Amino acid sequence: MTGTQLIDVMNAVPEPMLHLSATGQVEAANAAARALLGDWIEGRSCATVLRQPGLLSRIEAVQAGEAASEARMQITDQTGETQYLVRITPLGERSARAGGHALLLHFTDITHLREAEEMRRDFVANVSHELRTPLTAVLGFIETLRGPAREDTAARERFLGIMEGEARRMNRLVSDLLSLSRVESQERQRPSGEVDLKAVLDGVIAALRPAAEEQGCTLELEVTPADPSLLLGPAGESYRMRGDRDQVMQVFLNLTENALKYGGTGKPVTLRLGWQEGSGNLKGPVLRAEVVDRGDGIDPLHLPRLTERFYRVDTHRSRAMGGTGLGLAIVKHIVNRHRGRLRIESVQGKGSTFSVLFPPE
Repeated sequence: MTGTQLIDVMNAVPEPMLHLSATGQVEAANAAARALLGDWIEGRSCATVLRQPGLLSRIEAVQAGEAASEARMQITDQTGETQYLVRITPLGERSARAGGHALLLHFTDITHLREAEEMRRDFVANVSHELRTPLTAVLGFIETLRGPAREDTAARERFLGIMEGEARRMNRLVSDLLSLSRVESQERQRPSGEVDLKAVLDGVIAALRPAAEEQGCTLELEVTPADPSLLLGPAGESYRMRGDRDQVMQVFLNLTENALKYGGTGKPVTLRLGWQEGSGNLKGPVLRAEVVDRGDGIDPLHLPRLTERFYRVDTHRSRAMGGTGLGLAIVKHIVNRHRGRLRIESVQGKGSTFSVLFPPE
């Protein structure tokens, strides 16, 4: 292959590629490599261009006659750290005069793989921590009941009650983990059923009214008629959408339970339903359902992270109320599956509004 043909092939590859001479100079770089490393690199030594000892060591080894090899390279800039896997391949015969092989370097961005691995490690660590705490408590109480409290009836009843609470907490966590796994596996499969969103919200209120009454809270649904300017026609008289009824129900059960937990004793929680004009990727009329509480509100610092797995604004309070830290993550994935949008607004001292926008089709 001639030099011109090699350059043509390199330019046809979307990932960065470098052609190094037998002496280590950059003979050619495709457009992606110049965008990554700079337009000044051609004719320069690879040591000046790459400046990463581990990568340079593998380049020297392959130039000296070793088989094709791989090495990693990290580049840090204003957008963060990007990690590349560099494939180092010798070209042609070894040059007796230069004492080495010409090389072809191919850069593959593997940042997403590293991020996925970090997410997996964090997930395992979080699950382990969430399970270890109640398990440690249960084992401690079992040891106490077998020893000092063996004949203490009052202590036995108290400890059994605590153990039951910890066991229920572990059961909720496992249930939420299974639910999250199921929702994530279905996220790319758009539901094909039909859901009456008003009937779903009526069902949520009926299911949670006893819990609300225990806290002295009121639950109410406000339905706003469609704006005639949306030109909805007969469809605007209903609140039907394409979706999975059980999952949509789960979204609003989670959001409403959170509103009751954190909205404050004796304060009302309002569900609102209506139509509005969509924006961005949601074109045309869309259904908007809101869950509004009048609690203490959430610091703006926390809002971008609320849907992360196991993220809690107040860890101790959340656990005390039975939260697993997975509810909003489940909500986010269900909304994504329905091609909707989740929006969170909060004013400290006044309360929070969780809004879900759904396309009807």
